[in-house]
Formats: sequence, C-alpha cells, structure tokens
Amino acid sequence: MHEESSTRRKVDDEVQDGAIPAYLMDRENTTRAKVLSNTIKQKRKEKAGKWEVPIPKVRPVAEDEMFKVIRSGKRKTKQWKRMVTKCTFVGPGFTRKPPKYERFIRPSGLRFTKAHVTHPELKCTFNLDIIGVKKNPNGPMYTSLGVMTKGTIIEVNVSELGLVTPAGKVVWGKYAQVTNNPENDGCINAVLLV
Repeated sequence: MHEESSTRRKVDDEVQDGAIPAYLMDRENTTRAKVLSNTIKQKRKEKAGKWEVPIPKVRPVAEDEMFKVIRSGKRKTKQWKRMVTKCTFVGPGFTRKPPKYERFIRPSGLRFTKAHVTHPELKCTFNLDIIGVKKNPNGPMYTSLGVMTKGTIIEVNVSELGLVTPAGKVVWGKYAQVTNNPENDGCINAVLLV
C-alpha cells in the first residue's frame, strides 16, 4: 500500500548471529541522506540569523526619546510629523518625500554610510560601507526606518577584506553589531559577527 521511505534507513550490511533487541541495535550507521539533511538544517539555522551577538541585551529606547514631535500647519496645530533623533541609514538611491507628506523626518546630519567595524579574530578595525540595517532590537518600525542604536545588527560591505567562503567565493556582505551609542559619539563602532 504505502511505499517505504528511502531517505532515512539503517545500513544493514553485516548480520550478526542471534536475534538482537531493537534497543541494542547500533544506531550510528545511518545512510548518507541523514547526514545531508542535517547539513541542510544547519545551513538553514545559520540563514535564520541565530548569532552569538557581543551585546545580547540592550536598554529599550522609548518612543519619546527616539522621536521629536514636529508641529506643522499654518497655526502649528497639527502634530502628526516626527523627527528621528537617532542615527539612521538611508540607501544610496534615497529621495525624500515632499515635506507636506513626510511623516518621519530623518535629518541628513544624522545619516551615516560608513561604520568602524572590528574583526574579533584579527583584532583590527576597518572603515566599511553600510549596506543596510538588518534588525533593530527596539522593534520592526525602527528597523524599517533604518535607525541605528546600540545593539542594532547592520550589514556591512566586507569585499575589501577578502574573506572567502569554504566553497571559494568572495564574501560580499556580512553582519555586524553596533557596540556604541552613535548619536553621542558621532560615529558608528561595530563588531563583526563571525
């Protein structure tokens, strides 16, 4: 009726004399399919982004601290605009919305394109371009706005470091975690996640 699954099966090469109960059978000799599926699962876990981060817990940033209310309108009665008070990253092809419709204003003085990234094994620091903001621990809204606070995971361009994968391909983007408060220091310091 049902076909037997061919992927995970014991290798039954040598048959020993006398019957052996199931719990005493050697379970180490599984087929190659099991090994393959395990490596795929491992790769998936890595892609899912379960890193050992240098700063596991960060202080939550309140909305009042992150945004400043901007009054608009002829009589300054409307209060739906917000100005981001933290450092942000906007992509190279970014153009602002018309001021009338812009809800979140990201000041150009607080926009950053480069970060000082330290390689933990090489113990040296490189000035690398930021590709994007992967995850802000304070919430998805700050991630989509590109806000960089302490503990944020950013993606940096490591092509000039010459890092190579086991397959021999040159690594282009790698993740790093911001370790300082950029709005206080005027620069972004980060540690590469390797």
